[in-house]
Amino acid sequence: MSPRQRMINLMYIVLTAMLALNVSSDVLNGFRQVQQGLQTTTENLTARNEAQFRYLEQLHRENPEMVGPWLEKGTDLRRRTSTLYTEIENIKIAIARNADGPQGDYHHLINEDNLNSSTDVLLNPMNNRGKKLRESIDAYRKYVLTLITDPEKRKAFERMLSTTVKAAPGTIGATTWEQVNFENMPAIAAVTFLTHVQNNLRQAESEGLSSILNSVGSLYSIDPTDVRVNKLNAYVIPQSTMLIRGGKYSADIVLAAIDSTQRPRIVVGGREIPNGRFEVTAGSTGTFDYSGFIEVFSADGSASKYPFKSSYTVIEPMATISPTMMNVLYAGIDNPISISVPGVAMKDVTATITSGSLTRKGDLWVAHVSQVGTECDIKVSATVDGRNMNVGSMRFRIRKLPDPLPYIAVKDAQGNVNQYKGSPKRLAKAQLMSASGVSAALDDGILNITYQVVSFQTVFFDSMGNAIPENSNGSHFSARQIEQFKRLRVGKSFFITGIKAKGPDGITRDIPPMEVTLN
Repeated sequence: MSPRQRMINLMYIVLTAMLALNVSSDVLNGFRQVQQGLQTTTENLTARNEAQFRYLEQLHRENPEMVGPWLEKGTDLRRRTSTLYTEIENIKIAIARNADGPQGDYHHLINEDNLNSSTDVLLNPMNNRGKKLRESIDAYRKYVLTLITDPEKRKAFERMLSTTVKAAPGTIGATTWEQVNFENMPAIAAVTFLTHVQNNLRQAESEGLSSILNSVGSLYSIDPTDVRVNKLNAYVIPQSTMLIRGGKYSADIVLAAIDSTQRPRIVVGGREIPNGRFEVTAGSTGTFDYSGFIEVFSADGSASKYPFKSSYTVIEPMATISPTMMNVLYAGIDNPISISVPGVAMKDVTATITSGSLTRKGDLWVAHVSQVGTECDIKVSATVDGRNMNVGSMRFRIRKLPDPLPYIAVKDAQGNVNQYKGSPKRLAKAQLMSASGVSAALDDGILNITYQVVSFQTVFFDSMGNAIPENSNGSHFSARQIEQFKRLRVGKSFFITGIKAKGPDGITRDIPPMEVTLN
């Protein structure tokens, strides 16, 4: 082999190696999205753990002697978790700066595909940072499992925080946790994995704090998940704040954390309300305010009053009728209609049409009409407080479906089916030869309806300018038409005329011709 040929072979080997080291941008983007999701979850867990610990501190303030030992355990758990969490955070920062320089930020990595950063930071034999991290996780796992009392949860968290790994097939010698997860790993992948470990730490911390609170609750002989209340507030819970004239306003007035052994006294506008339910009949439109107080009696007989105020609005009966195709209904097809009445459940709304049929499909209605050139009305009624009442109507014009446009369904280089609708666009001869025939559809951004092509004719021109018409085989190209396609040269064109298409309304119509030009 000549020196020149050996050099060429060597270049091919180097190029192949470089391609093997390249990491797909789609893969990197996937790691980036997972990293962001894990970061958000970890922040939520951190906030939840903070709330749990604050609750433990509150219990300690109420009973320092009983809760003191458990507060110490909670404090120790938070300290250990925070220390390990910060250690991992510093490693993520070190990987980012190794990959992008002193100003590197792992939230916005530039060299995401850097394969050396995680290796340099965690597998450097001078500091053994990866080994130390593994040992810290092992120590934390052993500690946190002593706080979790549920056997099944203990097994789950033991697996979650495990650093035991299996060597890949063909690997010689022992393989460590840090080698599997950080050796020759893209920087973004290493950062994502470390965020996953931080997420596991926060979950373990949350479970540890829950176990501690459960233990404290058993001392109090209460469920620690119960909300402890130190303030009483009055609340007005209306059935609805929007009413139709003639309907009834209904609201529940309650006091949070009341004594279940006695019912409070509720007064609205100087009148006592039995059973805590305030009701008025809406006689006129407008917004109406009301106020009152709830009186609660203590065990010693003393009373406390808690004021409240609220309002309700009465509107005229109305319906919202939203045709998805303006105020026009097309004959022969299903016309979807959206009908709703503010403040009334869908099951209590009914509608009728003066011409054709109107049926409910889920939350929509479908109108089917046939008399082109006429008008029809859709009338809506609703059941309010057991009484049926008319709430609105709308008039629609009935029109014939517009004519469709012809097209040839062709496939691009990726195998996607596109609609070729004629000049000035050009069509490759190979695409024309692979097409089966002519189709037609109405697709104007409002309607999307397919028509059936019944027949058509192609017109070719010979070198003398004479027209050569050929008839189709239904909606498909005939054998004679295909033979004419084979004779076409690049840049030539022909016409598709006499196209007849049948729509879903059963009407067969003539539609515009199209010119086909080869590129």
